[in-house]
Amino acid sequence: MNLKPYNPAEDGAEMSFGDRMSYSDYLHLEGILNAQKPLSDAHDELLFIIQHQTSELWMKLAIHEIASAMTAIRADNPQPAFKMLSRVARIFEQLNNAWDVLRTMTPSEYTEFRASLGKSSGFQSYQYRAIEFLAGNRNQTMLGPHTHRADIMTMLEEILAKPSLYDEALMLLARRGFDVGEDANRGDWRSARKPSEKVLDAWEQIYLAPERYWELYELAEKLVDFEDYFRRWRFNHVTTVERVIGFKRGTGGTSGTQYLKKMLEIELFPELWRVRTVL
Repeated sequence: MNLKPYNPAEDGAEMSFGDRMSYSDYLHLEGILNAQKPLSDAHDELLFIIQHQTSELWMKLAIHEIASAMTAIRADNPQPAFKMLSRVARIFEQLNNAWDVLRTMTPSEYTEFRASLGKSSGFQSYQYRAIEFLAGNRNQTMLGPHTHRADIMTMLEEILAKPSLYDEALMLLARRGFDVGEDANRGDWRSARKPSEKVLDAWEQIYLAPERYWELYELAEKLVDFEDYFRRWRFNHVTTVERVIGFKRGTGGTSGTQYLKKMLEIELFPELWRVRTVL
């Protein structure tokens, strides 16, 4: 038995970083790890802060991947978008897992620091709003919580001025010869689109002959996969909130679980869910 302590330097590991970039330097860890500023002495406030901060980091990556997928689809090269959309679905799987950690906090523990939140609320997350707008849920009333920040409003308005992820998919169908009606080029991208029988018929043709339209069929399934995990995230949000605060109003003034349950009714890609019924 060799009792000599293992020395990674003997295998070539770098051990001195006085004059070169380290792991901490590359990731700016001091900034990240010093970004938690609890406003109370409650033990569980740190959990609450970290859960929401890490969720925002995952959402930042989701926005990056969705935007890149849209660029690929717009360029008539949807295959790279498949990988990106798969990654978005996995990101929302991670976001779902985060609720499991938060649910270890009891109502009594949350009550210890809830007042410290003031009127701040996850409802005000501008990255979550960006994801909804990018995916196609373009409810312009949701701009309200962000009007005090010109930079955020500019970012969200830029998203609303362009086609959504689903718009890009439908325009791709049009370029491939499918009749999708006005969705071939709606023009008024700010407004929420309405479900279309022509779009439903187009997806039905694709699902009835996947071997013929494999690329479009795979795109459809990647979109459904994304929305599947997105719906689960919303559902887990509702159950976590109900478990912790019951039917109290949210800190941001919403009706709490009642508001979140209304969000469960929203469909991002409605025809892709309806096509399962008509097949």
